[in-house]
Amino acid sequence: MPPQTPYPRRRQALGVLALSLLLITMSNTVLNVGLPTIREELDASSSQLQWIVDSYLLVFAGLLLAAGSLGDRFGRKRALLSGLTVFGLGSVAAALAPDATTLIAARAVMGLGAAGIMPTTLSILTNIFPPEERPKAIAAWAAVAGIGIAIGPISGGFLIEHFAWSSMFLINVPVVALALIGAIALVPESRDVSAPKLDFPGTGLSIAGLSAIVWALIEAPERGWGSPVILAAFAAGVAIVAAFIAWERHTDHPMLDVSVFRNLRFSAASISIAFVFFALMGVMYVLTVYLQSVLGYTALQAGVRTLPVAVGMILASRLSVGLTRRLGTKFSVAAGLGHVAAALALIATFDTGTGTLAISIALGIMGYGMGLAMAPATDAIMGSLPRAKAGVGSAMNDVVRELGGTLGVAVLGSVLTSSYGSGMDEATAGLPPAAAAAAGDQVGAAHEIGTQLGGRAGATLIDSANSAFVDAMATTATLAAVAAVIGALIALALLPSRDRAERPALLGADVLEPAVA
Repeated sequence: MPPQTPYPRRRQALGVLALSLLLITMSNTVLNVGLPTIREELDASSSQLQWIVDSYLLVFAGLLLAAGSLGDRFGRKRALLSGLTVFGLGSVAAALAPDATTLIAARAVMGLGAAGIMPTTLSILTNIFPPEERPKAIAAWAAVAGIGIAIGPISGGFLIEHFAWSSMFLINVPVVALALIGAIALVPESRDVSAPKLDFPGTGLSIAGLSAIVWALIEAPERGWGSPVILAAFAAGVAIVAAFIAWERHTDHPMLDVSVFRNLRFSAASISIAFVFFALMGVMYVLTVYLQSVLGYTALQAGVRTLPVAVGMILASRLSVGLTRRLGTKFSVAAGLGHVAAALALIATFDTGTGTLAISIALGIMGYGMGLAMAPATDAIMGSLPRAKAGVGSAMNDVVRELGGTLGVAVLGSVLTSSYGSGMDEATAGLPPAAAAAAGDQVGAAHEIGTQLGGRAGATLIDSANSAFVDAMATTATLAAVAAVIGALIALALLPSRDRAERPALLGADVLEPAVA
């Protein structure tokens, strides 16, 4: 049964959980600005650079549901400590990697650790805060999740400008140590005391299905969305997920009771979060290139200009609690997605000379919208499940975030590349085939080739590349804005305003054990 009195050190424990979450949400964005340096230092190919980023994401997303279930079964604090340890070891291996292949493997180990950390942070939070305090705690959790994405480029830019590329991984080690000490001292253990049998078939099917879908999303922009390999991977992933659902409906000890999707508070909130991260991750990827390649900012300067996203999220996450209490989850989530759509519409107007103020306003509105939408949607997901199943619920929340974000990068990245390439056809017509292909593929490569050409021809190529990229970014941002509007309409149509106490009939109670003093 749930504890009769709230855990007394829950706010200090929330600080530890926030630190652990910040560590992993920054892991990808801190790396993005360092990829050019890694390419030079490790002589990495374009494919290897992609997998330095994506090996982490593939393992992370593929194991989330399994990790959440294991945390419920064996203890969420134990899962958090294990995840932090593995993440720290992977970070050390990455910092010491002598070549790109080793770095890819180390990043996969970091993804394994992250899969243990992320769902446990939210599931522990759900169990240590009483219902009346939980919305504010989840708002703080959601704010940290967004802040990590926003400040990652700042941290990465600073480290790359002042230290070796390995510092982007070594910086994790003292943070992991601090989080481990805090978790041991302040975070209580909790688990599902019914101790259901492990669902080995469900675990295997969830890992295989999610991994196939994520792999296809990662590879589709490179291989082509119509490639037989990509279509086969998507088909296999969907078939395996269907088999997972069928098995979970059949077994008497399911890892995830799929009947929970009939609860609109759970399913509509999950869809809303997916749309938020589809727009966010896809556009943040585009903006990183725009700020550095088109506007000419350094990695650190570009990172600083993404800070308004974090500021907007902090402000809105606090306000979302009161707004949700007055108007309900439906309107808070829809309003948040509406703000995101408005910000994307502003981004679609950016040109080759857009100033810092305009960028800050657009990104601030985007962060504000994310803060309004994420906290109440996350609270709706967690409130739809018994506390004994908080690990799986948290993992499900994380899965839709990761799938939405990965799909955003894949789809919007493909749109950007295709639109940019079409806009460069005329400008690259007179170049040698290899140079034309490179300049038509990346705006950064066009700048390098234009610098090598020099004179009026080089300047014309650079100007054409900048204009083509801005036009492509406008198309991409407009598409993302449409996706945000669709998400808002789904929230208005399907998401209940209030908790109607429609909890799924899941077996199991929860137990909370004291932290080690």
